[in-house]
Amino acid sequence: MPAVEFKKLPGVLAFQRGLVITDAPFFNVLPEGQTPVMVVRHGIRGTQNVNKDGDAEKSTAANAKRQEVSNIQTTDTAKLDEKAEALAVRFSLRFLDLKDVLFACAPASTDADDLVRNYRDSVTGFIERAKASGGLDEVARRFARNIANGRWLWRNRTLARKVEVSVSVAGQAIARFDALAIPLHHFDDSTDAERRIAAYIADGLRGNDDSGLDIEARLDFGVRGALEVFPSQNYVEDKPRGFARPLYCLGSPERPHGNSAMEFESTRTMGHAALRDQKIGNALRTFDTWYPNYAEHGRPLPVEPNGASLEAQEFFRDRKTSAFEFARRLNTLDPASPDGMFMIACLIRGGVFSGGKE
Repeated sequence: MPAVEFKKLPGVLAFQRGLVITDAPFFNVLPEGQTPVMVVRHGIRGTQNVNKDGDAEKSTAANAKRQEVSNIQTTDTAKLDEKAEALAVRFSLRFLDLKDVLFACAPASTDADDLVRNYRDSVTGFIERAKASGGLDEVARRFARNIANGRWLWRNRTLARKVEVSVSVAGQAIARFDALAIPLHHFDDSTDAERRIAAYIADGLRGNDDSGLDIEARLDFGVRGALEVFPSQNYVEDKPRGFARPLYCLGSPERPHGNSAMEFESTRTMGHAALRDQKIGNALRTFDTWYPNYAEHGRPLPVEPNGASLEAQEFFRDRKTSAFEFARRLNTLDPASPDGMFMIACLIRGGVFSGGKE
């Protein structure tokens, strides 16, 4: 079709995530094997730590009135077994053929049918060009680096003294990495092992191979004992007073055993500690160095249509550099250019790109 830009996007336009990914459960590495790391709910007593600037001016009798300083809370904790030698975290993933990521493209009441038909053709054309380009290979290499460097381990990676990441396909090991030695902030100089993983990813995106990757990290924290580790946290709106932190876990919580008001349990096992699939996916796609202020900011962003960063509480892409703008220009976009590679990554991410009424 002609290399033209669309004045607007179809009223219904959505892409499904091109990454099939599991949660990542935690395991104790013991001399005799591996056992699940469990999330435990318990009480804790701390002290209030609140900025109370100006309170001294509110009352001259402050010292005459006893103030409440204790902070009684219920919280979740995940800790290694006291005999654990290390923490193991593992998950699996595979990539969909890019031709399958278009989920919905339909007219709104104000759309003409030819807009939808032409836009579907533009998506198909861009994906065909992407598959034939080196842009897709570069995106695959960036995914591979974030697998290898253990970025997906989040805070656990920061606390570890040593992190070993291994990658297998159909039970056969294909690569092993010293994760802490692999860069987090740039994607240059891929190793042979990284390129080996990237080849599987690129084949999946091209529809040539749907092999899944099995990834496991082993973390040595340099200490032994019941050390706290960090699965995903759950968001709870309107948390009860005194409830501090719910953690994500697999399975069902234990039922309390108490049979009377005089019987209670000080702790309760909630389930198997794990990183949520969305949190892992967010880490794996943290490779947007193509945004305008990368040289100044110096950190890769998660691939997001508007360059949203929760860490910086800022949008790093304006209207001219957003995925919504590039989606209008698929017919003219070079998949091997920085903008084109960003758009390939956005299609893998998935999301809703529906156009407005105007």
